[in-house]
Amino acid sequence: MTNVNLYRQKLVARKQELSERLEQLEDVLDDPKSQDFSEHAVESEFDEVYESQGRAGLKEMAAIDAALERVEKGEFGICASCGNTISKERLDAVPYAALCRNCMS
Repeated sequence: MTNVNLYRQKLVARKQELSERLEQLEDVLDDPKSQDFSEHAVESEFDEVYESQGRAGLKEMAAIDAALERVEKGEFGICASCGNTISKERLDAVPYAALCRNCMS
């Protein structure tokens, strides 16, 4: 039996953590850039890394939102593809998992 409330708490906590991190990334990306050409080039490279982290964070937040929606619908822990139960081990590792191990391959 899946402890849905425990996973809901984990999902909400992770969403809050991601939200705070995305805010910090946005602040860094909004910082004024150096006028020095070489420093500006390095800052641009860092910006690309930050933007990539931001995209990954947004993708994870979307997956968390979908998992929270499954919680509300009573569908959490059920594979969206085959309808089998997603293992506790998989949910412990990836609480927003929508697919079981067999279907994710």
